[in-house]
Amino acid sequence: MADESAASHVTPPPRARADLITAAVLLAFAGAAFAGAWAMPTFTAQGGDPFTAPGIVPGFHAVVIGLLSLVLGVRAVLRGALRPDGGLPPDWRVVEGASTLRLAIAAALGVTLVFGLVGRVPFWAAAALFVACFTILFEWPITPRGKRLRRIAEGVVLGLATGFVVTLVFERVFLVRLP
Repeated sequence: MADESAASHVTPPPRARADLITAAVLLAFAGAAFAGAWAMPTFTAQGGDPFTAPGIVPGFHAVVIGLLSLVLGVRAVLRGALRPDGGLPPDWRVVEGASTLRLAIAAALGVTLVFGLVGRVPFWAAAALFVACFTILFEWPITPRGKRLRRIAEGVVLGLATGFVVTLVFERVFLVRLP
């Protein structure tokens, strides 16, 4: 009986039509990102290596996003996105651990990193704070009370290590100056 009442309050997953619309939006975004990357200077006129052009990485990401949006769109059509009912899958089930709150927390942390930290504090510190907060917040509910202090320390160490390694790789390997 308890399982039935809990299951009745669970929201079904988005219809396939929502996936198709999402795929179209992501494909448009990928096209715009690729166009922007293509328009970036290549520095070959100044004798630079064409593989050091600043548009290579965003262009690559745009291509990947575009390909994945096409996969999402095809999958949505196969699931019935073009049917009148929008393609609600008959065998949907609840995914354990998925929640809108967790998505909102991840989005808030990402927005805080991009608009609140990058450019205001050294990049290594911004990356370290982001990773530490992300790790601590998402590990907190599944960590037993007696081990939470240790988990916080691990999150801080992981954040500092990530901030250091990311900065080192971008500045020494990719030759990108970070804010």
